[in-house]
Amino acid sequence: MTAPPVRTLVLDLGGVVVDWNPRHLYRKLFTGDEAAMEHFLANVCTAAWNEALDAGRPFSAAIAELQAQHPEHRDSIAAFWDRWDEMLAGPIEGAPELLRELAGARTPVYALSNSSAETWPRARARFDFWECFEGIVLSGEVGLVKPDAAIFRHLLETHGLEASTTLFVDDMERNVEGARRAGLQGLRFESVAALRSELAERGVL
Repeated sequence: MTAPPVRTLVLDLGGVVVDWNPRHLYRKLFTGDEAAMEHFLANVCTAAWNEALDAGRPFSAAIAELQAQHPEHRDSIAAFWDRWDEMLAGPIEGAPELLRELAGARTPVYALSNSSAETWPRARARFDFWECFEGIVLSGEVGLVKPDAAIFRHLLETHGLEASTTLFVDDMERNVEGARRAGLQGLRFESVAALRSELAERGVL
């Protein structure tokens, strides 16, 4: 069965448009001790803890609670907020150029990201390509997170998009599957070159 045409593109941000990874910061704090850094990220500032921040939990409360649980890591925990900018290495190579190419092709592009509303102003100030997006939906602002269907419905309803002709691109398979369950087309991000090729094949570029 042929997929419907793609009329709208929705991109994840971290891992697709920008290179955000706590390891960019904690590799410096743990002075290259990969094992210690990975233990910290697996047991202290965990992915689940960060997901709660993405869902809207205030940094101040989350950090204070974690510091009480792990006083030996007090400074490293505080750095998750104080030095958050250092987790944001820069744009994914080729992503800004692709965004501008899409703007030139008049393809409406939106962003849907699991991101804290508290850190968003810092990310927004770093780059000048946000204007390429018709709209940006952040989990921390709406209190919904990927891969839940509710955040995809919020995106569609807020911006008047049709699910079947909307292509969602994310670097995490579970989020791509969540989009598909919500009726969108879904694509796992591998690289900008691969995405450009896929978009050209689908007639978007």
